[in-house]
Amino acid sequence: MIRFNKVYYVNRPYNIMRLSKRGEYGLRAMIALADLPQNSNSSLMMMQIREISEREKISPKFLEQILLTLKNAGLLHSKMGVGGGYYLAKPASEITLGQIFRVLDGPVAPIKCVSQMAYESCGCPDEQTCGLRLAMGDVRNAIANILDNTSLADVNQRQNAIRKKLKRN
Repeated sequence: MIRFNKVYYVNRPYNIMRLSKRGEYGLRAMIALADLPQNSNSSLMMMQIREISEREKISPKFLEQILLTLKNAGLLHSKMGVGGGYYLAKPASEITLGQIFRVLDGPVAPIKCVSQMAYESCGCPDEQTCGLRLAMGDVRNAIANILDNTSLADVNQRQNAIRKKLKRN
């Protein structure tokens, strides 16, 4: 056992609530696509899987599966052939992290009985007054609120502001 600030943690592998690699890579790819410069002559700016894979250090085969899932969900389009690639199906300001997360990782819920998309009874004696369910509902709502109110454009704006600030220093 390891002790931190009078709280004891069992020193063994355990499941923690976190984004899957599929979700992480999909979000990173979508952020990269949203960061493409906009062309003034209204031609589409695209990236090929190879470019995204190299930039984000993601296996191209795994990335291809992820992008296909996002395309089938209507978040991406692709163009075949020379000069082709993937591009966002909508403006970056209209695609939220929550949409991408749910397509790739499913419901935003730490326990199944607080899911709004895939509710399942947890089997506790009184679900309506269950303290754990109430607390985990708050966790779910806080995470969903951030993901659902943060667009790809918001992420890129924050990212570019920090890059700009770091270049000045």
